[in-house]
Amino acid sequence: MVELRSVRNGVATIVYRAEGEGPPVMVIASTGRGTEEFGPLSRSLAGRGFRVLRPEPRGIGGSTGPMDGVSFHDFADDFAAVIRAEGGGPAIAAGHAYGNWIARTIATDHPGLVRGVVLVAAGARSMPKELSATIDVIADPAAPEERRLAGLRWAFFAEGSDPRPWLGGWHADVTASQRAARGRSRRYAGSVPVLDLQADADPFRPPESRDELRAEFGDRLTVQVIAGASHALPAEKPDAVADAIAGWAERLPA
Repeated sequence: MVELRSVRNGVATIVYRAEGEGPPVMVIASTGRGTEEFGPLSRSLAGRGFRVLRPEPRGIGGSTGPMDGVSFHDFADDFAAVIRAEGGGPAIAAGHAYGNWIARTIATDHPGLVRGVVLVAAGARSMPKELSATIDVIADPAAPEERRLAGLRWAFFAEGSDPRPWLGGWHADVTASQRAARGRSRRYAGSVPVLDLQADADPFRPPESRDELRAEFGDRLTVQVIAGASHALPAEKPDAVADAIAGWAERLPA
């Protein structure tokens, strides 16, 4: 059963879905998107004995709050309030793509609330500029559908996956707010274990970048690559992502 809940963080109100019973796992969405599309991943994690939390960012799904002049730290405070409302964790914070930065920031700013961070299809340090331009086309409902689908197939979905569900669900105002927040934010990941969960066909994370975070995280980093998926990894392979998170979580300190 999925429960719809909300919590206040100062002037912000954050709506979130909660499902399952057990240690908490928070799933954080990518740029300009909400977490409704992660229903299959949530069910899969709940079936493996986790309490899955899916907070919506400001501007999506009933979540509200200032969107100008904010930073990753404000967004991290929003989601930390969700963890506290659910008993204080500590939780695993799993951020998809852009969401990895928010997961990392929660671990930095609220270390007592996080026991591990999962980077789900996080981009490499250096990526082709055309990827960002492609996202702008994909997210533009006025752009020709075939052009948008071509962009989704190139940037987000592996061969054999259906990109059509991602023609919708884009929020331009949220994307603008989240992009602007980058320049006001520090980028760390606390001191907890980190799972770098990559997709083998993700253009945002080419093979030569597989171990590029090793120097930053050292022995607390685990790298795992999932086959047959691209940048939309948690939507393409929800069971494989759930398996990877569950297996890694078993090895985390209590």
